[in-house]
Amino acid sequence: MLSSPGQPQSHPRAAIRFTFRGAPVEISDFAPHATLLDWLRLDARATGTKEGCAEGDCGACTVALSRQRNGKTEYLPVNACILLLGQVDGAEVVTVEDLAANGTLHPVQQAMVDHHGSQCGFCTPGIVMSLFTLYRQSDVPVTRGSICDALAGNLCRCTGYRPIIDAMMDACATTERSALPAPAPVLEAAAEDIFIGDENAFFAAPAREATLSRLYANNPEAHLVGGATDFGLSITKGLAAPKKVIWLGRVQGFDEIQATSGELSLGAGVKLADAAPLLGELHADLGEVMRRFGSAQVRASGTVGGNIANGSPIGDLAPSLIALGATIELQRRDVRRTLPLEDFFLAYKKQDRQVGEYVRRIIVKRPATDDSVHIYKVSKRFDEDISAVLAAFKFTLDGKRIVCARTGFGGMAGIPARARKTEAACLRVVLDDERTWSVALNALADDLQPISDMRASAAYRQLVARNLLRKAFIEAGGGGATRLLAFNSDLGLIDAAE
Repeated sequence: MLSSPGQPQSHPRAAIRFTFRGAPVEISDFAPHATLLDWLRLDARATGTKEGCAEGDCGACTVALSRQRNGKTEYLPVNACILLLGQVDGAEVVTVEDLAANGTLHPVQQAMVDHHGSQCGFCTPGIVMSLFTLYRQSDVPVTRGSICDALAGNLCRCTGYRPIIDAMMDACATTERSALPAPAPVLEAAAEDIFIGDENAFFAAPAREATLSRLYANNPEAHLVGGATDFGLSITKGLAAPKKVIWLGRVQGFDEIQATSGELSLGAGVKLADAAPLLGELHADLGEVMRRFGSAQVRASGTVGGNIANGSPIGDLAPSLIALGATIELQRRDVRRTLPLEDFFLAYKKQDRQVGEYVRRIIVKRPATDDSVHIYKVSKRFDEDISAVLAAFKFTLDGKRIVCARTGFGGMAGIPARARKTEAACLRVVLDDERTWSVALNALADDLQPISDMRASAAYRQLVARNLLRKAFIEAGGGGATRLLAFNSDLGLIDAAE
């Protein structure tokens, strides 16, 4: 499929195509690192969409992308500041200026006016767009909880959220959402490769895995991009200008999901939003972690494979899946291999990935009936925050005795890691005899040596990890164990007394 180190052979499309304000747009000349927000504000002059944090946290840049999926039109919120322009191929781009029709505000906009949901107005366009995407989900009941989840990625420092939430409740209570007007026609993304540029600098979006495999093998210095939720920050904050970008969002079959009675297989291109309910079925704790995973905007763009391949030591997905015994499938040209997920991470930002090799899928084992699973996320704020500690435990039980243990920790080392000495010590634990817990609790200090940083001190992380392991023992034992707690005056935390 490749005629040279740079270009596919089968006459790939040399432009991206999308719909904007009811009209088709075709762009054949743009930098590989160009963002959607830059195109909107600088080229399309759609300046209603704002730039706030430029890192996908504040939500001021939120717009909606509409695509056809399973015969339905789906609207998803995205952070335009870190989304690459090339990623909108085949979609309809909707901004805050596009909602009003014939001089009449959209119901969400009108409700924001009626409930005084805006003061300075800088964050308002993004808030409106996040609520608009929730509004378009006409088959989903709107509750205060679902509105709060939709707004988790939108910061408002002036108005406060009560009138905003009231506005959305009003918009959905007084309007028949099932009678929504037909959306603008969305371009169907044909099964053809996209290659814009030359062998020195390009934006590529392969449609076939064979094309991806050969293109990446011949250009191993190229940046593989899933959702760009982290890669985008290297552009906006790190001021990087990568010359070769391969977007994986159009690779056929890359978002394949296979679910059996024994395992769940997630293609590397599966969006986090799509993976969340499936992971929640594995265990409720994992479902709650996914609900707090970034924001609706992040989950709508970010992918399972991208999150794993990024190798962040403070990511929540990898340690959770490590505890569940997940494996990772990698591919380079025609060679495919599988290894335990924990073995993929070698050192900080270094993985067991050969030149030209990419993550293909993640396979997660379903917990057995005698497994007790416990996953906890501790962060400074509840929504859209990076974990200070992510602790995941899976205990296989024989009555009240732990006969097998697996752990996964994030934020406690330079990589997502197991605590193997602690796992071995857990085999001495009898859940209804707290005297047997101390060896496992003490082993954590030998297993993991966290650092102090802006999120937490090393002492805090060690103490939290220890208390979370104790909490897991209590929950696994049915809550029957005596909780011995004492206040640690030096750290200002609750510590478990021996």
